[in-house]
Amino acid sequence: MTGVTIDVGGTFTDCLVMDGEGRLGQFKALSTPEDRGKALIDCLEKAAHAAGQDAREFIGGIEFIIHGTTMATNALLTLRGAKVGMLTTEGFRDELESRRGLKNIRTSMYNLLVPPYKPLVRRYLRLPVRERTLYSGEIETPVDVATVNAALDKFEQEKVRAIAVCFLHSYANPENEDKVAALCRERFGDAVYVTTSHEIRPAAGEFERFSPTVVSAYIGPIVSDYLVALEKRLAQMGFRGSLMMVRSDGLVQSVAHSRRQAVSLINSGPAAAPTAARFFGSLLGHENLISVDMGGTSFDVALMRKGEIPTTTDSWVGDERLAIKMVEVHSIGAGGGSIGWIDSLGLLRVGPQSAGADPGPACYGKGGELPTVTDANVVLGYIPTDYFLGGEIVLDAERSRRAIRKMAEPLKMSEADAAQAMFNIVNSLMADQVIELSTKRGYDVRDFALMVGGGAGAVHGAHIAEQLGIPSVVIPKYAALYSAFGMFAMDVGREYVQSYMVGADKLDLGRLERIYRGLIEEARADLKESHAEASELVLARTAQMRYAGQFHEIEIPLPGELTSAADLKSVLETFHARHRELYTFDLAQRPIEFRTFSLRATVIRKRDLRVASLAPGGKDAAAALKRRRHCLFGKNWIDTLCYDGGRLLAGNVIPGPAIIEEEATTVVIPENFACSVDHTGSYSLKRR
Repeated sequence: MTGVTIDVGGTFTDCLVMDGEGRLGQFKALSTPEDRGKALIDCLEKAAHAAGQDAREFIGGIEFIIHGTTMATNALLTLRGAKVGMLTTEGFRDELESRRGLKNIRTSMYNLLVPPYKPLVRRYLRLPVRERTLYSGEIETPVDVATVNAALDKFEQEKVRAIAVCFLHSYANPENEDKVAALCRERFGDAVYVTTSHEIRPAAGEFERFSPTVVSAYIGPIVSDYLVALEKRLAQMGFRGSLMMVRSDGLVQSVAHSRRQAVSLINSGPAAAPTAARFFGSLLGHENLISVDMGGTSFDVALMRKGEIPTTTDSWVGDERLAIKMVEVHSIGAGGGSIGWIDSLGLLRVGPQSAGADPGPACYGKGGELPTVTDANVVLGYIPTDYFLGGEIVLDAERSRRAIRKMAEPLKMSEADAAQAMFNIVNSLMADQVIELSTKRGYDVRDFALMVGGGAGAVHGAHIAEQLGIPSVVIPKYAALYSAFGMFAMDVGREYVQSYMVGADKLDLGRLERIYRGLIEEARADLKESHAEASELVLARTAQMRYAGQFHEIEIPLPGELTSAADLKSVLETFHARHRELYTFDLAQRPIEFRTFSLRATVIRKRDLRVASLAPGGKDAAAALKRRRHCLFGKNWIDTLCYDGGRLLAGNVIPGPAIIEEEATTVVIPENFACSVDHTGSYSLKRR
């Protein structure tokens, strides 16, 4: 049986195919923004051709497809979502707009000229419903159906495409939200997308619950329509396996669940990259990693200590607050397709605008005329024009030079100097993003290895490390399909949460266990969608805790069921230790509060992911020498040795400057680095 992972990015769609023996085949296709599912099918057809099978026969033999996509993120960032109506508790229609006085996390608290926030739902579509649930879960006021129907009349008149139901304290008792959601579905059927706040985030905090719920409604119709169309398209081609989606929290879940919780697909593709980094880091003996993924459109960074994938509930996408759990990945618009331009001060800038897949960089010959990072790399000699994607795309170097020339002439620079300036600028932008997650948080980058992925990452990785002083760079096997590889190593499952706000000295262990029994029952029911049996579930408990009076919580693992005062004391000691680790101090005399309890339910893996060992060889890599090419390193054009990545052996050592040409990427080794090939087929670059 065959397993497939597919990551649809802004420029390329990446596909990895695992056969019954665990062997991996890699395929890429240009993404198709006008028809999001076409590139996915293109990849499957390439895989079928490579296997010598008809596409329908090949797709019919696929056991599962794990799919990551930037579609949800892009819909939110570009504000191309649906027209949303919001139903909320009477008196709370402005909660979404006041948002507890918070500014966007990327805005200085001292900036007095921040433009007013524009909610995704205009005020005239945020309509009150007479109802009230208390924090205890007691329903003080049942739903007034007349106010609901009046609001739905308004929504019908305004032709809204989605409805977000956001009531006070629905996390404690969702009865009123469920009743109103049923009325909405009875009225509009499938024509209007309906979601409720207790489904999205069943935890305390009105704004933190309302905001991601509205986001989920805003992107819900786009996500739902895409997934329905994709399932239908695959079924028509004979697919009978399981189609699953990568969630923002680093887990994999069924399509049915993903349609209901569209917001969980924000950062769906990038969320898989740290899993790939951890997998290769464990093989190569690296626990502390800075994972970077440079594709055609964006650059994604995650910092991992002791092999732990970082998560956060404090994320923003654009101006929208997402309080759901997400893998902590920071992204900027810096990729191979990032466009070079001259600002109003006459300074050279790069990105965040991207040429994307259509028209793409000038060298693609698809009509693009603006200079991109890929064009700069072609002019510098780093990328082979005849072996891009294994020769599938022939790059036009003259088009790259013409595009760079248009920018170079106003700056009175040569083509080569302008290309190198673009190369250095984008490297600096990416290095700054790494600093945001490391140095500015008190971590020394010299204690980390730089794990580099993405189709463009191997070209720039060593130069980023050189700017930052990172001594070790790892370019893993399948780096060009970094996130797609990580999807194979991800767990199928979900995380369930329930608020129980109580001081540690008043925690009722019996009530806590009843909460977890309810979460476990919910997990068992939900995971049937993924064809999992109760015996296959792996359950892990955590708690969100804080010192009394603090604003932010820390997530602490719980050692199974808490049955005694000694168990509770152990958890509190773990909290103090974790606080010291994160902030260098603790407040041992300060009372501790529990805020939210979580259950992570995953399915036991039926197949281990492994990478075939590379044949051993000596240090001399001369047998893999492919050709020489003039490349610009620093101020000098150097006759550079270019090696065929497919012919290298474990143990080969290549001193810089040199180029390794892989089918889906190109590894650039600067002058003061040396590259060694390890048993996994990965490249380790170290400063000489």
